[in-house]
Formats: sequence, structure tokens, C-alpha cells
Amino acid sequence: MKKERLDLLLELLKTPSPSSMEMQIQRRWMEEMRGIADEIRTDHAGNAIAILNPEADFKVMLAGHCDEIALVINRIDEQGYLHFDKMGGINPKAAVGMKVTVLGHEKEVTGVIGVNAQHHGGLKGDFGVADLFIDCGAKSKDEIEKSVQIGDLAVYKRDPEVLMDRYIAGRGLDNRTGQFIVGEVLRKLSEKNLHVGVYAVSTVNEETNMGGAYFAAAGVEPSMAIACDVTFATDYPGVNKNKYGDIRLEGGPVLAKGAPINRKINQWLEQTAKKMEMDIQYELTPRLTGTDADKMRLTGKGVPVSLVSLPLRYMHSPVETASIQDIDEEVDLLVEMIANMTGNENLNPLED
Repeated sequence: MKKERLDLLLELLKTPSPSSMEMQIQRRWMEEMRGIADEIRTDHAGNAIAILNPEADFKVMLAGHCDEIALVINRIDEQGYLHFDKMGGINPKAAVGMKVTVLGHEKEVTGVIGVNAQHHGGLKGDFGVADLFIDCGAKSKDEIEKSVQIGDLAVYKRDPEVLMDRYIAGRGLDNRTGQFIVGEVLRKLSEKNLHVGVYAVSTVNEETNMGGAYFAAAGVEPSMAIACDVTFATDYPGVNKNKYGDIRLEGGPVLAKGAPINRKINQWLEQTAKKMEMDIQYELTPRLTGTDADKMRLTGKGVPVSLVSLPLRYMHSPVETASIQDIDEEVDLLVEMIANMTGNENLNPLED
């Protein structure tokens, strides 16, 4: 990955984008897409849509959600401590002792997630977010309420790091990497002679309700859609590969197989990977994918979907870790497949 592209990815990863409050990162992504896309749209959900060849009848939609998991303030006590609930899949055990940025209604405030000292008994057994709190250094409810109110959001105060010039680690790679990937695919396709329309969508709300994907697909009415998300890598100590499969960083993009997935799209992806001599991996999604693909599939008259995922270690923690090589390969795979589409593809699995 070229340095300027990596710098953009790191910038996106530094930008707070909690589910329901994605406006800042969307504006930055659209700024990057201007001058590349033929057209840029937004919608009432907050999706950002960058388009190439908008006049084409056959529309390929790529969706990467930009929202990250977060904490939502649900109570402020008299001493000024902030109590919180989950905005998405927060792991309370990963939250203990973390620094956070509270995106207050007046200003951002730094806080720490307090924990009972081990000398005083510590945290025992199973516990949840209701057992934790944020200490911003305020002495009273009145003092902290000048900056923070109920419903404000907080994200981990954790900048991304590059590990051994090979991996990226940080918060919210799920799924700002997907947002970056769909933008990079559009950028590279802008240099090609396309026979299909391409709609790169930075979707919102995937971590909480997937409503952004529904709004986007209902508005675009694509001929087919591919969700670009992350999936669980299993290449680190303590993971049961017999139960969860063998998915590795630097093992290549991951294709989903299961009832929601259109077999023809997967075949095209597989044929493209073979032509490129690129390794690919597989995950099983028998009933649902748990991604934007599920909502896109059920819009309008129905949309044929596929899911291409980036292997990710330590899901929903402050140190999610992915491979730069895998990101590059996923971009290249999608660019090559779409660039060679004619616009006359038949997605019906019962027809040749």
C-alpha cells in the first residue's frame, strides 16, 4: 500500500464514528471521493454514496459501514461519574482501564474507565457495563453536565498503530477498513472503461441496526450488491479452529458461503482470484451473514448479494488487528472483477 493511501486509512481510523454519529467521518470520506466519483449522494440515514457511470442500467453496489462500537452515557451521578450502556457490541472486559473520549454536546472530554483496585477486591466473575463508569475528573454532576449530557457517546482513546510494517492495530477497524476499501475500489475503477454503474456506499448504523444498508439499497436499487466487512481471524492463541474455522491474516480475502449468498457472484469472485493467482478463504453463513448484506438483500424486489470480508483479530476490542496485504488484495480482487463485467450478467442461479 502506498504511503498516501495508508495515511488516509490511518486518518479514517483516528476519526470518531460511533454508530448514530458518523457525520465527521462521512464528510472526510466524501471529500476524498470528490474528483474521483461522477456523482456523490447522501440520504436521510446519513449514508454517503460515491458513483461511477450513473447512467448504466446494471448497478453494482459496494457497501462498507463506517460506524464503530461505542459507549452511550445513560446516567450522571452526583459525584460527576458517567455511567454508560453499549452502542453496539462492547466487550466490558476489554473496556476495563481504558481511556475514552467523550463526545460531549459542548466539547470533547477525556475520561478513564475506572476499576475497583485488586487490593479492594477487584472485579469478580462475570460483569457488565453497568458495573463500570467513566471518571473525567469532575467533582460534581453540575460540573460535568456543562460538557456532557445523557445520550452523548464515547469511544476508546486509542490511535491506530502499524505493527512490523505489516499489520494495523487499533479501535474500529470494524469497519472503517471496509469504508476505505470501497472507496479505494472506486478510485481504481475511475481509471477504467466501465460497462456497469458502480455505487460505493459508506453505510451507517451497521453495529446497531443495519438501517443504513437498507436505506442505501432501497435508494440505489442495485442489480447486485457486495458487503465489504470484517470476519473473525482464528490465527492466534486460544481459538478453537475446529469450532470456528481456520482464517488467517495474510491468507487473502474471505468469501461467505451460505443461504443468503448469490452463488454466481461468488463464482465470479473465485474465477477472478484464480486468474490473479490470489489466495482466498471461506467462512460459513448458513442462515444470515450478520452484516449489511442481510438488509441489502431484502430491499425492493430483492437484491442478489455476496460478502467479502477482511480477516480481523480481536474483534470489538480496542486493538483490532488486520493485514495491510489483505486490504490491498481485497481491493484488487473487486476492481478486477467489476472492471471485466459487461453489464449483461445473469444473476439467476437457475439459468446459464
